[in-house]
Amino acid sequence: MENNNARRNFLKQTAILSTATIIGSSLFTSTFAAEKSLNIDSEILDYANLNLEAPYSLPKLDYDYDGLEPHIDKATMEIHHKKHHQGYVTNLNKAIETLDPKLIEQSKSLDTIFNVMSKFPESVRNNAGGHYNHSLFWTLMKPNGGGNPKGKLADAISSTFGSFDEFKKQFNDASMKRFGSGWAWLVVQDGKLVIGSTPNQDNPLMRLRGKGFKGKPVLALDVWEHAYYLKNQNRRADYLESYWKVVNWDAAENLFNSL
Repeated sequence: MENNNARRNFLKQTAILSTATIIGSSLFTSTFAAEKSLNIDSEILDYANLNLEAPYSLPKLDYDYDGLEPHIDKATMEIHHKKHHQGYVTNLNKAIETLDPKLIEQSKSLDTIFNVMSKFPESVRNNAGGHYNHSLFWTLMKPNGGGNPKGKLADAISSTFGSFDEFKKQFNDASMKRFGSGWAWLVVQDGKLVIGSTPNQDNPLMRLRGKGFKGKPVLALDVWEHAYYLKNQNRRADYLESYWKVVNWDAAENLFNSL
């Protein structure tokens, strides 16, 4: 009798272990598949030529802090670049130091971070986004900028939105409707130009398990109040009017042509 009971217990335990193995294998397979599906081109940032690799550092501007005046004032530019952007760089490097060794390996460049963004803590997400967003933002403005786009980008804007004026209207609308802090974007999404916005320091390159606005940026506009408060106070609309007078359409055209 004891032998029969022992045999039954053995068979039960074997069945439980087999079931657990099957379930565990299934979970691993589905998890792996989900992670694999998040993978994107490992060179997602190369088209912008920003070279954002660890250890991260503050990029130099191609113009002086007063170079965008009278539209974007010197004091705002200096604080925005030397304080806000530098803060993202400093905090990103600090956040990486506290990561699990496996994640540290994946944090050596912003493209690898954005590729598996959902694996990283908020501290990396916010500061990596802040570093990239601002690095791109600076290049998309220039002294004596503004006017209308030219070339293939101008043609794409007209064919997509009907006219340049309609494009500006929709871009302004996205900028004004971004509640609180965030960014407005013109991106290429599935081969087409699309306007959208992201909260805080998120951007369209981040892979967040299907969440958020996606695409490769052609234009990026910072609508955090620190970008305009000294000159425009809370009048974001006035800031937008100034922005269109400093847009670097040559840089935007180069981004668009590289996609």
